[in-house]
Amino acid sequence: METSHTFSSSHPKQRRITRADILSLDEYGKIRRQHRAKLVEEKRTRRTHIGPHITLYFENFETMWSQIQEMLYIERGGEDQIEGELSAYNALIPQGTELVATMMIEIEDESIRRKTLSILGHIENMLTIQFSNHTINSIPEDDIERTTADGKTSAVHFLRFPFTPEQIATFRDPSVEVTVGIHHPNYGHTAMLPKDMQATLAKDFA
Repeated sequence: METSHTFSSSHPKQRRITRADILSLDEYGKIRRQHRAKLVEEKRTRRTHIGPHITLYFENFETMWSQIQEMLYIERGGEDQIEGELSAYNALIPQGTELVATMMIEIEDESIRRKTLSILGHIENMLTIQFSNHTINSIPEDDIERTTADGKTSAVHFLRFPFTPEQIATFRDPSVEVTVGIHHPNYGHTAMLPKDMQATLAKDFA
């Protein structure tokens, strides 16, 4: 059975996961180990660290399909769980004119993590992707407010970076240098995208 558990841009134009794409627990269990090994390589060119504590994971059809299958496999919620997972994770598949990323603030020490989150309110609004003369500002998902009234932010955020056709064409040019930056007063860091990552993310556009 050929499904979306293969990589190498096997579904470059597929923008939505349907019930028909979901494997049964038995089917997924048979390919789970091999698939997870492939996923490590897939994510390598979709992940960038910005400063000491923050990582962006750029999502696509494959990463979201994998997340849904893992949730179903671990939680064993059956058919009742599937629709909820499809609704949640389809929203994070780029639709051809954008990049979509999960931002995670990753600090192992609980006390340091709590203190750091307390001073990073609204950081989700302060990311940019910059290249040539273009600046793409982050747009956080508005499903829930992820910064509390007292200024504490969440450790996980979901971000969109919308592109114009001109910006897409420029981003695809391998000679262009691309940087991702965070411009929060308490966390100002930038990172340059490696060329293999830039090439991978360029495939997320239509």
